[in-house]
Amino acid sequence: MDEQKIKSELFESQFESFNTFKQCRYGKMLYNIHDIYIGKALDEYGEYSQAEVDIFNKMVKPGQLVLDIGANIGCHTLFFAKKVGPKGAVLAIEPQRIIFQTLCANLALNSITNTYCEHIALGEVAGHCILPSINYQQEANYGAVSLDNFQNIEKGEKTLIKTIDAFGFPRCDFIKIDVEGMEASVIKGAENTIKKFKPILFVENDRLDKSEALIGLIEQHGYNLYWAITPLYNPNNFLNNHNNIYGKTISVNMLCVHKTRSQSIELPKVKDVTENYKQFIQRISANGKTK
Repeated sequence: MDEQKIKSELFESQFESFNTFKQCRYGKMLYNIHDIYIGKALDEYGEYSQAEVDIFNKMVKPGQLVLDIGANIGCHTLFFAKKVGPKGAVLAIEPQRIIFQTLCANLALNSITNTYCEHIALGEVAGHCILPSINYQQEANYGAVSLDNFQNIEKGEKTLIKTIDAFGFPRCDFIKIDVEGMEASVIKGAENTIKKFKPILFVENDRLDKSEALIGLIEQHGYNLYWAITPLYNPNNFLNNHNNIYGKTISVNMLCVHKTRSQSIELPKVKDVTENYKQFIQRISANGKTK
């Protein structure tokens, strides 16, 4: 056998292919075929959580600075980049190295030049964390990796933690935070940024044990909070696929707008600091209304 062919086959055998790409709603997207959540959505529908994007579209304006915290492979990042345009900018944060590489690939595939990516985690204070080792060749929800108990992880990849305040942004208009239970920590590390610019916040809040503290923290900064509970399945999806693989699965977030802003919000308000999303759903089911 030809020596060059042997070397080629040996090299190829070391790495199992797990990525593919498809034309999606906001551009070409590279994704992992084993990702049962985001990757599966792109494969089936050519989009991910479009109902969230519909909310972003009403809040984000051209020329703004957007922070995409927990960007994953860039499904929302691509939208943000195109919405803010060449006079705006996006900072996308993703701590998982392999996922970060895919995020960068997706920006390159679409010739995006107004977006900056950082392979770091964000938190209350600077430091380091250990991300658990993940086999990206096995089926999993890669977006569900949490750093909540990173102190107890013995084996994994060491990753830098920074604070939002450390960046010293000249402006900040919109922050999306999806960090699997670490939302409060990220906000605590952004206190000066929030105080100075009063950006609109879009914050995941699907953990019942953390909900009250998270709501209280954001309210302390002078924000009105609104439930942004959206279905994962969009019947008007990009690929016109009418097979709903998600059933009634929802995403649970809060849209948070500073009280000094005169923005009109067509979402139900969070009743009080103690109301978690399950109590909200019970409330609107009992009342038959959302406001």
